[in-house]
Amino acid sequence: MSRTTAHAARRVCSRRQFLAFGWLPFLPPRHTGLAGAQFRIVRNGRSKRRYLLIHGNEETARAVLMRHIENHEGIAYLAEYQTREVTVNAAKFDPNRMFSRVGAEANLKRLNPELTPDRLQAALDTLDRGRERLLRALLPPAGGLLVALHNNSEGYSVKDEVEISDETSLREPGNLHNFFLCTGPKDFAVLKTSPYNVVLQQRAPKEDDGSLSRLAAARGVRYVNLEVGLGHRDRQQEMLRWLEWNVE
Repeated sequence: MSRTTAHAARRVCSRRQFLAFGWLPFLPPRHTGLAGAQFRIVRNGRSKRRYLLIHGNEETARAVLMRHIENHEGIAYLAEYQTREVTVNAAKFDPNRMFSRVGAEANLKRLNPELTPDRLQAALDTLDRGRERLLRALLPPAGGLLVALHNNSEGYSVKDEVEISDETSLREPGNLHNFFLCTGPKDFAVLKTSPYNVVLQQRAPKEDDGSLSRLAAARGVRYVNLEVGLGHRDRQQEMLRWLEWNVE
């Protein structure tokens, strides 16, 4: 083998080694989570927009978000579990109640009445240790927007949010299961021009239930929750398109 050929072979080998090993540490993560609440990360472009499916059993929202992120820039976080509740230290909890210790404690007590004080404290400590790391992934950068997609059933509607909201715009009083909940007054000003129900919760309510909307309000993060009745896929797609076209 000539010197030139040997040098070329070493270059090819080095390139293969780099492709096989060197670039792996720089790949963005494909998963994130906390305790049993694990999320698959889907990226499209460099937008400051973030999307979240936090309840794994809300399959209408899952289908809408998976289709949406294929055609719109942003980062989507999709629940890898198929249930509404997950576990931490073998105790059940609602992942949308894990964003404060107070809210998580109330939720753990409600869902696990047999939980001993020691097990409760251990579960809360686990959530405390991982909460900020998860939030660094989920929350958008400055000026960005976090959009959470949810589905509801007969037991919940915009009526449950009116009393604790700063402002409301109920354009569809006969269709109360479909609505936007936002934390930014500028976003509310745009959303209330839509044909849909909208509530603004800029000031976090006194009761901290551990939800992401409460945390976003407390931290001044732009957040929009898109709530639609389970199974109403066309309506959720329609409302998400309206938000994309009109909310910058």
